[in-house]
Parts: sequence; C-alpha cells; structure tokens
Amino acid sequence: MSGERPHILLVEDEMHLARGITFNLEQEGYLVSHVESGEEALDKVTMEKFDLIILDVMLPGIGGFEVCQKIRGLDSRVPVLMLTARSAESDRISGLAAGADDYLVKPFNLKEFLLRVSGMLRRSAWYRPEPVEEGYRFGDNEVFLLSYRARTRQGEIDLTDLEVRMLSLFFHREGEAIPRGEILESVWGYATDAETRTLDNFIVRLRKYFEPEPSRPVFFQTVRGVGYRFSRKS
Repeated sequence: MSGERPHILLVEDEMHLARGITFNLEQEGYLVSHVESGEEALDKVTMEKFDLIILDVMLPGIGGFEVCQKIRGLDSRVPVLMLTARSAESDRISGLAAGADDYLVKPFNLKEFLLRVSGMLRRSAWYRPEPVEEGYRFGDNEVFLLSYRARTRQGEIDLTDLEVRMLSLFFHREGEAIPRGEILESVWGYATDAETRTLDNFIVRLRKYFEPEPSRPVFFQTVRGVGYRFSRKS
C-alpha cells in the first residue's frame, strides 16, 4: 500500500453522507481524499495512487459505472467498492461488469461497511502470488497471475486484484468444492450470511472471460448448496 496509512478515494456527491463516511474512515486510521464527481475522480486517479476507491453510482456528469470502467483502464489492480441506493440485481451485475470488486446498497450498516473496507485493503496488501503460478493453462486460456493478465479466445485481458486472488484460490484448490463463505473470506476478507450476489456475479464475470459457452460452464462449476469448484478438464 502507499505509505503507512492506506489512502482511500471517496467519490460521493451527497455531502452529509460523504462527511460521515470520511469521519468514520479517518477514525479507523485511513487517509481519505474526497471528490464529488466522476470527472474529479478520474483526474485524481491519473495523478495519485490509491489503495482503495469507494465509488457512488449516482453521480453528476459521468455516472459511476462509466467512471469504474475508465478507472480500470488506468489501473486494473486497485480495489473498487461501489455504493448505491439501487438494489436491483441488474444494477449489481452492471457494477461488477464495469470492474467493481464489491457492491454495497445504501443505507448500509456502518460496521459491515468498515469490515468490507478493511478486508479489501488487507487482502490486497497481503496477496503475493508465487512465481510458479505464472502461465496457468486451461482450455484455450492462459492466466499470468504476477502480471495480472490473461490470454483468452477473446484476446488478452487485464485482470483486477480480486480476479487474480479468486483465480489463485481456484487454481490452488483445483477439483475441490469450495464453500461460498470460504471464498468470501479468502478473496474479499469477510464472511457474511447477508443476502449478497456479489460472489455469484463475480463468477459470471469469470465465465464470460474463460468459458467456451458461459451459460454451460465447464471450468467454473456451481456446486449446489455448497459453493463453486474449478476444474481445468473440459
């Protein structure tokens, strides 16, 4: 992470909410930069390095989904947590498809919010892939964990930090049915019984990247009542 204090960029145009979030994050020891628009956020990201970006969806000017996509073009690794008053499943999918790592619906529980922030920062800081993980092949795909990229049928793609951590977990435990809670704890840094489709939507993203037919997955398989299993045998 940058410096001793994790540096967080908060993109939120509701000032009363932004002040509350900033206060609580600073109480946890984080350094917080706050901007009110997507345009300001993109300017910040081009000039400074952040350890986490907290991004509201409903912004004046450029919307949060487009901002997230542009941020991913500038930095494929920085964790992005999206905040929104929208709770529709399609909006969650849109946020994750744009490159977000997690999604929290307003109004949210402060304790859960802080746990998600600390978990995302902790996992990002601790993760160090082993050299032997480079060039992992399955099907027509090749994943390079150290350089955060992959070759697929669609061409070469950049991977986010959470995508790399999830792929690393699956690769290390190939063939095992990994419980949902264990994946959440290992990849996002928290385990929760809350109703969230974040993990499921993330799996959808990986299937779009790597499966020959995403609707009929052979690599990233659902294990009903448990979680997911990875197998490179198609």
